[in-house]
Amino acid sequence: MIDESEFITRLQNPKSKETAFRELLSLYKERLYWHIRKIVISHDDTDDVLQNTFIKVHRSIDKFKGDSKLYSWLYRIATNESITHINKNAKRLQISNEEYQTNTINNLTADVYFEGDEIQLKLQRAIAMLPQKQQLVFNMKYFDDLKYKEISEILETSEGALKASYHLAVKKIENFLTSD
Repeated sequence: MIDESEFITRLQNPKSKETAFRELLSLYKERLYWHIRKIVISHDDTDDVLQNTFIKVHRSIDKFKGDSKLYSWLYRIATNESITHINKNAKRLQISNEEYQTNTINNLTADVYFEGDEIQLKLQRAIAMLPQKQQLVFNMKYFDDLKYKEISEILETSEGALKASYHLAVKKIENFLTSD
């Protein structure tokens, strides 16, 4: 494991920034890809958002103060970029975010990178029905196995509110999956 403060110093030093940034990419690219993929659903959109995320990180790493863990900061940027992507596309298509998410889920079977079965597709539909905040909390807790403290840093929300959101999300998903 790397020493985070030393790593941040290397990222912020003009002489070592590029090498350290390549390390950062290597360390976090896959984890952030899957975090973003759970939000935007489409592989192609995920690649775009991931690229935007790392561009934003590269441009603003000098402003990182270390008030949170580096990965929390990266997740926050990736989450915000994902939400921005959804909002922008929904607005461009003149539909709601929920309609956009539903359309994306419905197109998932045509995505050559989706290897899920009918049950996974139904789970994705259930998650898409949740309000955005509950989607984020559910994905980070259930799929990424993040602690409430970590999610709290990423979403800048109290742990109590996150626990309530997760509980409500689980109940709604259970209801969706058991009804038919």
